Amino acid sequence: MKLRLILLASFLGLVSACAPQSSPTPTPFPPDYLPTAVVLTAQAAFATSAALTPTTVPVTETLPPPVPSLEIPSPTPTLAAGFSDYSQIRITSPGPMSSLTSPFIMNAIIAAGESDKIQVDLLGEDGRVLQRFIQKLERNPLGIFQRFEFDFEIRAVSEAGYIRISTKDDFGRMQALNTMPVLLYSVGTTQVNPPGNLIYERVAMDGFKEKTEFFSGQVPLKGRIWPYNDEPVFVDLVTPDGKIVSTRVLAMSGSEAQPFETVLPYNITEPTPARLTFRQDNPLLSLSDPELGKLVYVYTVEVILNP
Repeated sequence: MKLRLILLASFLGLVSACAPQSSPTPTPFPPDYLPTAVVLTAQAAFATSAALTPTTVPVTETLPPPVPSLEIPSPTPTLAAGFSDYSQIRITSPGPMSSLTSPFIMNAIIAAGESDKIQVDLLGEDGRVLQRFIQKLERNPLGIFQRFEFDFEIRAVSEAGYIRISTKDDFGRMQALNTMPVLLYSVGTTQVNPPGNLIYERVAMDGFKEKTEFFSGQVPLKGRIWPYNDEPVFVDLVTPDGKIVSTRVLAMSGSEAQPFETVLPYNITEPTPARLTFRQDNPLLSLSDPELGKLVYVYTVEVILNP
């Protein structure tokens, strides 16, 4: 009997071992598992890409200092009362406080002095000459269009600069001088401003004409002046030999247009042509030109002095 039981148990064990094993029921994924897996996979890919990409150090570009906040002239200038005569030297481009890199073009309409010669300078902020042109120009009271290309180098990233144009008469006296303030940059982009009302003369005299005759040792003057700065304006009578026979100093209250009235006394013994000259300096120029000094503006007109 025991033998039968042992044989039956062995048979049942053998049958159980040979039967196919059923797989356990899989556990379902959570609802948000798939998007999370995608994100994790993408993050891993980006991390791998970043690890395999050589690290580069960003290049820091040295930019010029910011341009001072300045009022840019309107293309259509607003004129102060009495200032409507075109300047003998009018720079039409670039206008005041233009940002200029090398090279740049300057356009101007110039009425040459009686010497038929003009001088055009590009000055640095201390007054040093960066470039100079001296050339002949036919005399035309209405002015002749001129174009110059300036090529300059400065050691600093930027500095204030000036374009200065001057003419002389046939006796070598200063006939006209005008200046345009600009900003010079060693790097960057050129930005040209319009000339605004700088194309007009800064001196307007009431009822005054070229070659007006004066008598009794006095030249009475009345009008308006629009100074370049708040420095004094000197008014001279200059004879053909370059001698100054009379001078008056007009104190300026700021750089806005303002009226003036003065009398220049003189003492001569015979009729003498003279050049009535208004001139103003620019104190910011630390270097003084041996011939032009620190002049920033000169306006002249010929008069006749009688005893």
